[in-house]
Amino acid sequence: MSYLIVGLGNVGGEYEETRHNCGFMVVDALAHSAGAQWRLERHAYRAEMHHKGRTLVLIKPTTYMNLSGKAVNYWLAREKVPLENLLVVVDDLALPVGVLRMKKQGSNGGHNGLADIEAALHSANYCRLRVGIGADYGRGHQIDYVLGRFSEAERALLDPQIARATEAVKAFVTVGADRAMNEYNKTPNPADIA
Repeated sequence: MSYLIVGLGNVGGEYEETRHNCGFMVVDALAHSAGAQWRLERHAYRAEMHHKGRTLVLIKPTTYMNLSGKAVNYWLAREKVPLENLLVVVDDLALPVGVLRMKKQGSNGGHNGLADIEAALHSANYCRLRVGIGADYGRGHQIDYVLGRFSEAERALLDPQIARATEAVKAFVTVGADRAMNEYNKTPNPADIA
């Protein structure tokens, strides 16, 4: 059985490790854990890994965040992955740094990448894993904030949650979204991630 795991972000060195690239960080960690290699293909970097009899096709769209739907639509069709086997990993301003939330469907929450995917698929009924990046910015500075890099203190909170997010992805493909949500939507004890 195949799954499409999409990490959202922007390609290019200037965007590496920025808050908006949390999706890339999670799929990079997944690929690294499996020894999977990234290859530049149509609309995306693609890697493939296997976990408990499932095939996970990982992609990092090269279309830039605001046109993510083009890559998702193409790879769903190319890999013949049903919509229920799609998981999009994305940064979320509404959650504190490092907090994870998996949802089976829902609004795009004003996130341009999710909005474009929704438009391309004509559906919001796909699973997404949101990685909290906080919202510690002044009025009019949202773009600078999401395209900025994490502080050392934020990375100390984020890094363990990137690893936890990879486990959430594996749970999604093995036990399903409902059980994965029950396990990984719990807010971690700060003492456990400090």
